[in-house]
Amino acid sequence: MIVFDLKCITSGHVFEAWFGSNADYEDQRARGLVACPICGDDAVVKAVMAPAVGVKGNRASLASPSTEIAVASGEQAPARVKELLGKLAKEQAKMLEKSNYVGKDFAHRARAMHEGDESHSPIHGETSLKDAKALLDDGVPVSPLPLPVRPPKSDN
Repeated sequence: MIVFDLKCITSGHVFEAWFGSNADYEDQRARGLVACPICGDDAVVKAVMAPAVGVKGNRASLASPSTEIAVASGEQAPARVKELLGKLAKEQAKMLEKSNYVGKDFAHRARAMHEGDESHSPIHGETSLKDAKALLDDGVPVSPLPLPVRPPKSDN
């Protein structure tokens, strides 16, 4: 997986998005599947990113996991972005309350529902980019979740 900082051209919102590769990003952007989570604009480009540099071993105590570093660009207010992402996370959680997690069986189950071999019900799970593309190509109505989800029972 690769993470990119992206920026919507119209409003200048900067946000983070995860992709399988740079080619996946380019493909999804070309098909209009990459959009700003704040305003919905699909005119999105890569923003300038700072490289991720590891902390020296003798400095590890200065960068604990609870340390947050935020960089504001232009009129972007980190508190507002955090607030909006929190709202998005709550909405996604509410939506998933009525959805059944099917794990890596997602593509099979979604296709079975689409073809009438299984009764329709809201599901979410995991699939490869290749299988997701095949589902979309075959007209199966699926879409990626805006935020990552931990599988049930993955917490200790």
